[in-house]
Amino acid sequence: MTSWPGSAATSSPSSPARRSLPADAARLARRLVAALETPVAVNGHTLVIGTSIGIAIAEDPSGTAATLLRQADIALYQAKAAGRGTWRFFDPAMDVEIQRRRQLGGDLRGALAGGQFVLHYQPIVGAHGQALHGFEALPRWHHPEHGEVGPAEFIPLAEEVGLLGPLGAWILATACRAAASWPDPVKVAVNLSPLQCAGLGLEADVRAALADSGLRPDRLELEITEAVLLQDNAANLSLLRAFRAAGVRIAMDEFGTGYSSLGTLHRFPFDKLKIDPGFVRSLARDGGSVEILRAMIWLGRALKIDVLAEGVETPEQARILREEGCQELQGNLFGPPAPVADLAAILA
Repeated sequence: MTSWPGSAATSSPSSPARRSLPADAARLARRLVAALETPVAVNGHTLVIGTSIGIAIAEDPSGTAATLLRQADIALYQAKAAGRGTWRFFDPAMDVEIQRRRQLGGDLRGALAGGQFVLHYQPIVGAHGQALHGFEALPRWHHPEHGEVGPAEFIPLAEEVGLLGPLGAWILATACRAAASWPDPVKVAVNLSPLQCAGLGLEADVRAALADSGLRPDRLELEITEAVLLQDNAANLSLLRAFRAAGVRIAMDEFGTGYSSLGTLHRFPFDKLKIDPGFVRSLARDGGSVEILRAMIWLGRALKIDVLAEGVETPEQARILREEGCQELQGNLFGPPAPVADLAAILA
């Protein structure tokens, strides 16, 4: 965290010295980040560390040191959120966002009990013939003041305030209950976060959701990212094998974006690979993406794993994916996420 106070006695707000402060601070931040990234040898081991830096500049000579440090701390939070190893200058908009997150974090505690969460479902179809194979359950938070809040925002908040376990159990139970009313063999897919998999109650939550709904285990598909296995390899592998033994299907989400996907596939026999939407978006304009896609589909075929492409938005993307041998497609081309009440026409 870095503050860069100025003095009204030595420089006016419009002076060249005053205007150079941001550039000077950025240069110093760059040097600090680079210096701390240098590997260090300790007792025969090589350690690599990093840093994130928040920078605040005293624009108002009457401001206090406490205010300046608070602004630098907010900028530091944004630097960490950007992926670490970087720096950010304080902007007043950051303060507004921090206040919003703080309010949402507090409101989250009563949102689940208050019935503010709902699940929307996006169709998953066969690449050839477009027969309905299932739906992915996607949680939404209908906040009374802020409107619809997406999972990219409230899932990290749930992790921070310790509510991910109850929220995850509710999602599993609600998704399985909805799927039990669908025609067999239409499946439901539910995302699991790495922190959720690390919790002690996930296996019990899955078993309870299946037992209470009466849904056959092979109609439930649990989606995980590679981070789940990288986090605690032995424990999470054991958990996933228990799910597989019970008949639940396991899919690797965001395939193609991880650090060691080939090693992960070697350690666990997934039922499905979900190709990240980033590859699909660039299909029509980037020939290299087609080659990468072809290799991922070939890998899935060689390992006898189904391959699904997410984020399909255009008929051209669907055509390429179909021709390359992708088995399943998902995206707004086949229907946006919709509440359960709107699924009747699709199911028919």
